[in-house]
Amino acid sequence: MIGPSSSHTAGVVRIGKAARAILGGPVRSVAITFYNSFARTYEGHGSDRAILGGLLDWATDDDRLREAYRHADENGMKYTFKAIPNASDRHPNTVVVDMTGDTRSLSVEGISRGGGLISITEIEGFRCNFSAQMPTIIITAKDVQGSLAFITDVVSHDDCNIATMTVNRTARNDTAKMVMEMDTHLRPLTLEYLRALSWVKDVTYMDALAD
Repeated sequence: MIGPSSSHTAGVVRIGKAARAILGGPVRSVAITFYNSFARTYEGHGSDRAILGGLLDWATDDDRLREAYRHADENGMKYTFKAIPNASDRHPNTVVVDMTGDTRSLSVEGISRGGGLISITEIEGFRCNFSAQMPTIIITAKDVQGSLAFITDVVSHDDCNIATMTVNRTARNDTAKMVMEMDTHLRPLTLEYLRALSWVKDVTYMDALAD
């Protein structure tokens, strides 16, 4: 990894990579907010360069991380930073990225757990908890009766074991977001089928993050 810190540098790169993967393409503009420990140390520990590098889809050991500002500028990425040092409701190592890509805007919250490990804890206001270390599917759908059982049944037909699952909804019979980490990959045909369901609004599929 490019240091100095596995939590404040390598972990932040992975949060940026995960956020870009959830967005589904290049990040054109982004507002980055560091909280608590990150807010107090992000410049000295290189978390600012790390998040830009991750949003550019770089690995944790990429030598370009030291010049991430220049590369972000050359790629036309617009970025701003904000620091909130005393947020009692946030994990000590929290970063929120509010991104705009080619076709949509998205907000993602991630935390660095130490040793380069991360958790993505919120997407567009929906709480979740996944590591981005396994194939992951994120489904936004109408909260119709039986939808959870139906989707898990579809996934099971790919002989795919669900390792973790988080379901969050705005209100009963409104919108729900389901996040599933899986031991193996889903077939493209299965993803196409899920996207074609009338009550499914969006399906994002992420491979495990590569270092």
